[in-house]
Amino acid sequence: MTASSARDRLWPLWGVAAGAAGFAATVLFDHRPESELEAAGRGEDFVVTPEVMTELTRLPNYIGFLVGFAAVALLVVFAAAWRSRVEAQHPRSIAASVVSGGVLVTAAGLALGYGWKGALANYGFDGPEKGLYEHDGLFVYFMLTDFGPYIPWLGVLVAFAGMAWMAWVERLISRVLGAVLTIYVALIVYAYVAMGVPGIAGPASGLVLIVAGLWLSIGRSRITLRPLTVAPRAAREAAPAEEEPSSAPAGTA
Repeated sequence: MTASSARDRLWPLWGVAAGAAGFAATVLFDHRPESELEAAGRGEDFVVTPEVMTELTRLPNYIGFLVGFAAVALLVVFAAAWRSRVEAQHPRSIAASVVSGGVLVTAAGLALGYGWKGALANYGFDGPEKGLYEHDGLFVYFMLTDFGPYIPWLGVLVAFAGMAWMAWVERLISRVLGAVLTIYVALIVYAYVAMGVPGIAGPASGLVLIVAGLWLSIGRSRITLRPLTVAPRAAREAAPAEEEPSSAPAGTA
């Protein structure tokens, strides 16, 4: 018997799908009051107050909530695939466990962030449960959605750091991808320190997860190799056929 390997390219695509859905729900469906957007277009500061909650519409928050919950589910599946395909093959790699742990941290946090987005869609002035909360109550939900879908991407940032370690120290991931992730993590950490914005990892981490997933899928990282045990063809052809048991009674000539 000999051991060979096959490239398993499909499971990283769960990360691609999770990154795409997460970016859409976090960034593309980040719904703001019209007055705030107009002030930003003029380059003016704007103070968001409970009175502008009437300018919020249900559809962007509703779609963001649905796409966001899909992103949470995809992140959980990606973490499970990582555990099955990577951690099981490299049990001594602490960094591999850091990756799946970071992804699950993001999934848990985003479940709350997108849930608040769905609640705002329901309780808003054009939602199916309108009238249950006044401006002040809706303003609380709005503030929860302001950074709620952004802050949890810290977990994926930690996962990127784990992947970078696996690239440079353990040589399990492409070093080109490791360089990209190292630069990205360093920039976000610097932004945390310099700006003090807790959600700074949110805007781009979904896109970087897409890049990482695609790179793992089409690249040549060791973590996408799965060992297979097969018998050489020549050995199989040369193996003698099983002899049929003799039907002659014992002791006969």
